[in-house]
Amino acid sequence: MIGGAAPIALPAYAGMTRLTPGAATSAYWRAPARRGIVPPMAKLQFEGKQHIYAHHMTVPVRALVPVAAKSVAPPGAASAAGGAPTPDGNLIIHGDNLLALKSLLPRYEGRVNCIYIDPPYNTGNEGWVYNDKVNSPLMRGWLAENGPVDGEDLLRHDKWLCMMWPRLHLLHALLADDGVIFVSIDDNEQHHLRMLMDEIFGEENFVADIIWQHRYGRSNNAKLISNQREHIIFYRKSDALTRIRTIRDEQLNETYSNPDNDPRGAWVSSSYVNPATKEQRPNLVYSVLNPRTGAVVDHPTHAWKYSRVVHEEHVKDGRLWWGANGDMRYPRLKNFLSESNDKGIVPVDLLLADVAGTTDEGTRELQAAFQSSNVDFNNPKPTRLIRKLIAISEGNSGKDSLVLDSFAGSGTTAEAVLALNKEDGGNRRFILVECEDYADTITAKRVRRVMQGVPGARDAALREGLGGGFTYCELGGPIDVEAMLTAGPLPSYPSLAAYLLFIATGRSAGEGTLAAQNGEGLFHSTEEADYYLLYEPDFEWLEGEDGMLRLSGALRIQDALWRAARADGPRRKAVVFGVGRYIKQDDLTPMGITFCQIPYETRREA
Repeated sequence: MIGGAAPIALPAYAGMTRLTPGAATSAYWRAPARRGIVPPMAKLQFEGKQHIYAHHMTVPVRALVPVAAKSVAPPGAASAAGGAPTPDGNLIIHGDNLLALKSLLPRYEGRVNCIYIDPPYNTGNEGWVYNDKVNSPLMRGWLAENGPVDGEDLLRHDKWLCMMWPRLHLLHALLADDGVIFVSIDDNEQHHLRMLMDEIFGEENFVADIIWQHRYGRSNNAKLISNQREHIIFYRKSDALTRIRTIRDEQLNETYSNPDNDPRGAWVSSSYVNPATKEQRPNLVYSVLNPRTGAVVDHPTHAWKYSRVVHEEHVKDGRLWWGANGDMRYPRLKNFLSESNDKGIVPVDLLLADVAGTTDEGTRELQAAFQSSNVDFNNPKPTRLIRKLIAISEGNSGKDSLVLDSFAGSGTTAEAVLALNKEDGGNRRFILVECEDYADTITAKRVRRVMQGVPGARDAALREGLGGGFTYCELGGPIDVEAMLTAGPLPSYPSLAAYLLFIATGRSAGEGTLAAQNGEGLFHSTEEADYYLLYEPDFEWLEGEDGMLRLSGALRIQDALWRAARADGPRRKAVVFGVGRYIKQDDLTPMGITFCQIPYETRREA
């Protein structure tokens, strides 16, 4: 499984041997001083990798087609019908997650703050089928020949890696620079997943292998050992994320008290004695005064933790604790809860069941949402687990993150997001993708019920409803502009605008709905340029005169450019997409306008 490309001969630097190059090149090796030197990196090799290597780049962008009857408008908002997402931006997409992830790129590339996925664990008992519509005839033949994945399949690990490779590439593209990704997995593929993510995300962006205790009891059916934990592989997108602190929970706060009635509130104390000896830290050796007894105190063997200057600040600020009667041998430092809340705490890589729940708890939550014990779904994740991961991704502040789950399953991630918003007034949003037929009957149905309220639920918040709304989408046909404008079906204005912006600039359109803002078709602006689209999803309109760029329209666009330009800035430009024009590009160029024709073969070129 693990291998490398053929060794490359390097310059004869002293002590340097031949190195095996990896597929991913980190920023370290892109530095000018190191160009020409191939970084050493172990590569994960698997059957089919040569076919799947760039598959994510060839997958077409598809339209996301809203289904109004399956969507939920937030209270007081307009219906989700008409193709526009609901105002809070939540999405549930039914379809192959590879196709869905590619279709999210025009709008969400580089904008997702937190990704959580729970892919098939590849235990050999799931019966999942690798069914991507890959372009390579060799890959199609290989998949057809090797059939479904099961425990007796000697290539099941290779097939799982072929399934994960393009999806992880697209997830990487969707993440914000300071975003994070969590992947649940067990021991069957954990070691392969780590190497796969090292190659795609960069091993320097590995943060932790979080261990989650997913069950309390042991299974006496186990032959060798009973498993009580799973892995959650945690990576960041880049070194834009350098520090993580999370909000303290109530259990930690219970350890604080205020025995001396300090006006600053509850506190806990920490040792003032340094683990280092006096010989190791002579600069931290000095005498301290016990103000209650007047005794001068020196530690016989160890230094203090703080310098003399900092110590004097602690004394002045009343932060030293000598005990209620002043009879402690050495001082301790008071740490106040109010300050700890501001600073947050460092998350740990162990999530015990008492803190993050179990799969049994996840099952009970699913049953509570449906008010039934007959929901056919195995081992759903508990909301407490997802809430913990979202808290880690957000750090000590921020309640407006965008959370993506492309293996949505029973919809736990959506309920966790909604529950957090209900609890702290946040504006977090979710995007769920589920390929199975239960995307509506389990995933979306659960989210509808917890949003609108579950009569009979024991939990008061669940009975009342967590609020919010979402747009339910099916995957439409590929956005092939030429094919769609000649044979249909025609894409919606927002879908085509987002696609054209992404293709022309590489920019995502953001989370709002793209729409024509004026009669000229302005739909997006940046600091440098304005983007226009003359279009309606109607063949008769496209064959008429309204979709043509005329001199009058060009003059209005030019006037808008002049009014928006800054005196000290570069000249603004405009890009106009349309089916035709009645003015030559030679005349448009001096006006700062570039016309890009949408292929439409039924119209003659003007």
